[in-house]
Amino acid sequence: MDNPLLGLHGASNVFGPQKGADRADVLLLDAALERFAAVLERDLVGCPAGLGTLPGGGAAGGIGAALIALGGGCESGIGLVTRATRLDAALDTADLVITGEGSFDHQSLRGKVVAGVAGAARDRGVPCVVVAGQVSTGRREAASAGVTDAYSLVEHFGGEESGGLDAALSRPAEGLRELGARLARQWSR
Repeated sequence: MDNPLLGLHGASNVFGPQKGADRADVLLLDAALERFAAVLERDLVGCPAGLGTLPGGGAAGGIGAALIALGGGCESGIGLVTRATRLDAALDTADLVITGEGSFDHQSLRGKVVAGVAGAARDRGVPCVVVAGQVSTGRREAASAGVTDAYSLVEHFGGEESGGLDAALSRPAEGLRELGARLARQWSR
């Protein structure tokens, strides 16, 4: 995750609306995080200057900035996942890659694991399917990141207007089983 703590691509602006914050809430949260960064820069020995703009500072709602202020570093989630799961070796023998995300949106393609998995699959010529609670990323944008297709639990349950969101939230295991069976039928040889 390369989001800074503050600004247009910062924690409040990007993640606040995903968690239910309206515009006024986002502005209030961003101002509080700006104050937090200023206090850390002023009072914490060794805290890097410009903490609010450093890549990764916005991860986990600002925990990234706190860790950077304490001398920690940021590592991409995909790098960690790739090593821990030996993803490269698995992809070398895969016919299809299925990855997931709670909400597959424009943010998913900015350094999240799903983008790294899709890109690695693309680089090997392996189709990659995303299964998510909600999908709002456009097909072209997703395809350029290596995503062959994306499936939404909300849409699987009939769409937001037909109660699909409530069903996706209350019956995710059922929806994932059904989507898994659908993927198996569509992608089997």
